[in-house]
Amino acid sequence: MSDAALWAALADPHRRAIVALLLERPRPVGEIVEACGLSQPSTSKHLKVLREAGLVRVRQDAQRRVYALDPAPITALDAWLAPYRRLWNDSLDTLGRRLDESEEPPLSKD
Repeated sequence: MSDAALWAALADPHRRAIVALLLERPRPVGEIVEACGLSQPSTSKHLKVLREAGLVRVRQDAQRRVYALDPAPITALDAWLAPYRRLWNDSLDTLGRRLDESEEPPLSKD
């Protein structure tokens, strides 16, 4: 699994919707099809991309294929994003301080 494959897999909004669904619990393909409102072939293609990127794993349950999220690639993405999250938080903290400094005291009722 490469970083490029992860980002490419998550670039599509339908695949992100599937990942969000699987965050709740593992699901058979039929449920994913119904929840996403896509055709079965289209859903299967998206699931293949997610599987090849390592984001989901599949197991056979009688006649059904059940897909589950694989947390390892998400953990790797989270680690990659951590420095950017700190940068964003620092910027928000600075903005908050500036807003606090610029607040005018309330007018008194004389």
